[in-house]
Amino acid sequence: IHALPAVLTASLCDTLLIILAVFGVSVMNFSSLTKTVLLSIGILFLLYMGWSTWKSTSSTDKENNEKTAKETFTPFKQVLFSASVSLLNPHAIMDTIGVIGTSSLQYNGGEKAAFALACILVSWIWFAGLALAGRRIGDLDKSGHLMSAFNKISALVMWGAAIYIGFTLAK
Repeated sequence: IHALPAVLTASLCDTLLIILAVFGVSVMNFSSLTKTVLLSIGILFLLYMGWSTWKSTSSTDKENNEKTAKETFTPFKQVLFSASVSLLNPHAIMDTIGVIGTSSLQYNGGEKAAFALACILVSWIWFAGLALAGRRIGDLDKSGHLMSAFNKISALVMWGAAIYIGFTLAK
């Protein structure tokens, strides 16, 4: 419940970015070279983010982190922080345009709308799931080992998406 302002803000911002990426990128008339460059940037981005996630460490000072978060992240601050991380973050923008926007190029009409809606639904489920999982993992894993394992799995998923986009690029 305490994370609800951040979850809703992140979900709404991601919805906006997805809509702009899917319908904004698709209206542009891309040459084959431009499409190749955008897909290549998406691949490089996913490879880099996977590497960063793989190398990341989790904090083990749960009690201190919870106290700090409760003191500094009022609902208003959560909304501002989530909006800024979502809308002012070049990685978030590159992610939606480079990965979701370029992936949408293979769809037209109703399929494109269904793709956008599926991405939005997954995004909302993702942010709600992150909040729930973060709470549960924090309660269960005081050492941070479980969070480290989740980071490794996330990195593998990102690398898998990069490989998938690479195969579509090779077509």
